[in-house]
Amino acid sequence: MGIHERKAREKETLRQEILDAARDLFVREGIQSVSMRRIADHIEYSPGTIYLYFKDKSEIVRTLCDETFFKLDQRLRAIKDDTGDPLSSLRRGLRTYIEFGLQNPHHYLVTFVLPRGLPGDSELHEPIVTGKSCFENLRGIVRMCIEQGLFRLHDVEEASQVLWAGIHGITSLLITRQDFPFIEQTRLVERLLDVLVEGVRQR
Repeated sequence: MGIHERKAREKETLRQEILDAARDLFVREGIQSVSMRRIADHIEYSPGTIYLYFKDKSEIVRTLCDETFFKLDQRLRAIKDDTGDPLSSLRRGLRTYIEFGLQNPHHYLVTFVLPRGLPGDSELHEPIVTGKSCFENLRGIVRMCIEQGLFRLHDVEEASQVLWAGIHGITSLLITRQDFPFIEQTRLVERLLDVLVEGVRQR
């Protein structure tokens, strides 16, 4: 390995270390409470080093969100592009979303649950391109179901938001309320999917 390749790998390793530290701190202390200096102290580097990789905290937050959305987007896109039964694709897509959140709880909390900033922090509230792409995959599956007469709802946006609200709710609860006496997790998820799909399916 040459000098340039080694330096590039070292830079990428440190960049990922910064992101991992920030994600951990955001989950434990809240995004609003964590400063760039706090992240630097956590990994025992100077704040100046952090700024070589990220211009500010909002860029770190957006990078973490983009990482999460990109991975989820790849999985949902494959399901949307499947030429099989749209209702089966819908159920698979909803289940995939829940499973992804449970497998990546810190990513999920930072991206979907924790407040990203105060009302005046406009950069932290800007739409994330990969996030919109994820939701568009769900909308695409819903649109196919409606076009084939499989839904009793006919508004793509309404149906998509209703379904997303359901899967986001159970994912957030299973991550944040581990003290609650939930029934066996797989059974709970499958029963929720039954309720959601049957609730919008044409009878």
